[in-house]
Amino acid sequence: MKGFRNAAVAGVMMIAAATQNARAQEISIVMALPAPTLTFAANFIAQDAGIYAKHGLKVSDRNLVGVAATNAVIAGSADFTVGTGATFLRAVANGQNLLAIATLVNKPMVELVIRKDVAEAAGITPDMPVEKRVQALKGKTVAVQGIGSIIHAMQRLAARRGGLDPDKDMRVTPMQPQAMLAALKSRQIDAYATSLPFTTQSIVSGDAVMLVSSPSGHLPEFIPFDYVVLYTRPEVCQKEREKCARTAKALAAAANFINKNPDEALALMKKRFNKLDVRTLEEAWKVVSLVQSKDGRVTKEGLENSQRFSLDAGLLEPKDALKDVTKTFTNEFLQ
Repeated sequence: MKGFRNAAVAGVMMIAAATQNARAQEISIVMALPAPTLTFAANFIAQDAGIYAKHGLKVSDRNLVGVAATNAVIAGSADFTVGTGATFLRAVANGQNLLAIATLVNKPMVELVIRKDVAEAAGITPDMPVEKRVQALKGKTVAVQGIGSIIHAMQRLAARRGGLDPDKDMRVTPMQPQAMLAALKSRQIDAYATSLPFTTQSIVSGDAVMLVSSPSGHLPEFIPFDYVVLYTRPEVCQKEREKCARTAKALAAAANFINKNPDEALALMKKRFNKLDVRTLEEAWKVVSLVQSKDGRVTKEGLENSQRFSLDAGLLEPKDALKDVTKTFTNEFLQ
């Protein structure tokens, strides 16, 4: 009987070990990234801090500008993307079958800066209301990171706040973030909208003045805001539940890592963004580290605010907006 019991225990242990090994098997995923900015810091931290590996994931990043990242997921050439809630909802409203499974940033991370000499000529001061500050954009050329994007929405929303027509009162040109500061210095453009650290870069260099900073609280009516969400095709989660669960948990853990260990996370970012001026990165990180989601949960109010951002900017017609966002997301994979 003793031998039988020992054999039974050994059998149970072998089954448990086999189950544990099966769970520990590495899963490969392809992540489509819309831009190499600090907006997507959680993905970089998940890579560099070993959080993906801890969750049994081998992740390959593909840099696909703007909506190309979403299109890659739709086409099946990427498993997931981390994009703005506004981009996600617009795709769903246009008939694309997508599902959000985590929120990584819960405040809008878009800023608008203007060339310093233009700001001085307009008499802009730090305590001037946003509505007055943005009037300096009249007749100016503004670069945005992608026409129709949430970055473009910032330019339009800011213009409307100042009583300007975003289509007629200024010229808008699309431009990659890396080229914006050089264009500002050479006076090819007068202002630009993008995400950190590229806006921070112009402030630190002394070439620009901040006009509107949503992560700094200039647009409080849009908080909470599910700004960066992790999403995929629903069938990916139906067929490979473990893939979705591991990815959602890993990225939520990465965002929380930034919350709890901002200095350690910054050290990792300095290695990744090693060509960026250290002071610029440090100043940008003061903002970035405070907008990460603490629990990774997608919220109805956060998605509705992200959609309202596009509506108020005039980039989304009310007839094209989703009436109910609750069917577009789930938090089950964070359990």
